[in-house]
Amino acid sequence: MLFRSVMSDASFTLEQYEIHPRTIIRNATPPELYEEALTYEPDASISSVGALIVSSYEKTGRSPKDKRIVEYASIDEDVWWGNINIGMDEDTFMISRGRAIDYLNTQQRIYVVDGYAGWDPKYRIKVRIVATRPYHALFMHNMLIRPTAEELADFGEPDYVIFNAGQFPANPLTKHMTSRTSVELSFERKEFVILGTEYAGEMKKGVFTIMNYIMPKQGILSMHSSANEGKDGDVAVFFGLSGTGKTTLSADPKRELIGDDEHCWTDDGVFNIEGGCYAKCVNLSEDKEPDIYRAIRFGTVLENVDYDKNTRVVDYDGTSLTENTRASYPIEYILNAKIPCMGGHPQNIIFLTCDAFGVLPPVSKLTPSQAMYHFISGYTAKVAGTEMGVTEPEATFSACFGAAFMVWHPSKYAELLAKRIEQNGTSVWLVNTGWSGGGYGEGQRMSLKYTRSIIDSILDGTLKNAPTDHNDLFGFEVPTECPKVPNKIMKPRNTWSDGNAYDKAALKLANMFQENFKQFEEGSSDEIIQAGPKAS
Repeated sequence: MLFRSVMSDASFTLEQYEIHPRTIIRNATPPELYEEALTYEPDASISSVGALIVSSYEKTGRSPKDKRIVEYASIDEDVWWGNINIGMDEDTFMISRGRAIDYLNTQQRIYVVDGYAGWDPKYRIKVRIVATRPYHALFMHNMLIRPTAEELADFGEPDYVIFNAGQFPANPLTKHMTSRTSVELSFERKEFVILGTEYAGEMKKGVFTIMNYIMPKQGILSMHSSANEGKDGDVAVFFGLSGTGKTTLSADPKRELIGDDEHCWTDDGVFNIEGGCYAKCVNLSEDKEPDIYRAIRFGTVLENVDYDKNTRVVDYDGTSLTENTRASYPIEYILNAKIPCMGGHPQNIIFLTCDAFGVLPPVSKLTPSQAMYHFISGYTAKVAGTEMGVTEPEATFSACFGAAFMVWHPSKYAELLAKRIEQNGTSVWLVNTGWSGGGYGEGQRMSLKYTRSIIDSILDGTLKNAPTDHNDLFGFEVPTECPKVPNKIMKPRNTWSDGNAYDKAALKLANMFQENFKQFEEGSSDEIIQAGPKAS
């Protein structure tokens, strides 16, 4: 489905926001936005395969420390205030909003995108994007669900509005500001203001943050996850932080893709929040990620990539601007995408972790309370060389596998997850895509071939009835057999040359889990707390 341009529709106005440009370009088609970008964006180019190449300039990733939520009495007890959800007063928000509106009014051309968040018509919300860059419009054309011509004609007023004035800086001297970047959300006004960053991902994650607040209020679980569906209608949901293999393992030619990043789980099943995908494309190749590679074509936005200025061939290994190079495309560009992007209740939930300590089993079966504990923990590990100062494996925890976008206390999402699991008899698994036979530098990364075999055996039901051993330290039931995977690998202690060294490393990791979870104990039930490792 493509948007129609209503550039000449005099009936559409932004006067309700006191924005009155000479030209409003609303819901333009990709060809129209290409023309706009090539005319008005100084660095825009067309790649050799037809994608639109653009730059977000100074900011090439999100700015989580510059994100604020306006404090109101109506939401005060709902929001998990702290380092993730930093509060600000309404007066300061209105200063930023005024600054954004003033900047938008200096522009001759304003781009408006009206679309939906949420594929289930019962729960979807209407979102309006007001932006100054054609690339931002094309990006959100891809990332929102595209209304039909009839739906657009009856769209009316949106539920939420994003004012993207990212080319104009915030005033760092203003109260609550930490830099010249500010990303601010008012649930009372239902408005989202962007200043001082042109990174398109701020809009995408802004919508996700909104859904992460309003969906749980309705008893619906919002999830930072991918999801796919088998030929028999069996749904699987994959959670995992960067580097765990979420995108790779959920892209399965034998299964249809429901979505790659954001979902909700209702009484009826799961639905994708988005109309597109926002894939990392650093080191992208057709061999490693054929679905993503082939999705990059006319209509795709390529953000901050290196390319040959003569041939327009993209160098996906190039990182001169950033390692966070991205591709945004409509989900229907994935050949095995399921449209509409909805499915039934998940039979399996898979938590993916890259354990660089080589401690966790390749696969473990979790009880509902363990699922809640590990969901709240959101564990993976960084390895030496990935960041400045990281000289040995470093545990990383991100609540609900997406703490940066969670508005409620993590236990809220965990309780909703547990409720859904219990209602539907869903099996929950912890899959380690990290190291075996020792930690990083000593052992080896788990073979992708073996991990795929484990995932296949989860999805076809084989592992549900496989023999298990109880892991006393972590409390897991650990399958000891899996087709096409050597039995030795299934029990990590057996892969280490020194069993005592394994025990020491395992105890160290268990203590890290316990230490991290202390911040969540207030607000979590005893059942959840007791489901963690027994390090002492």
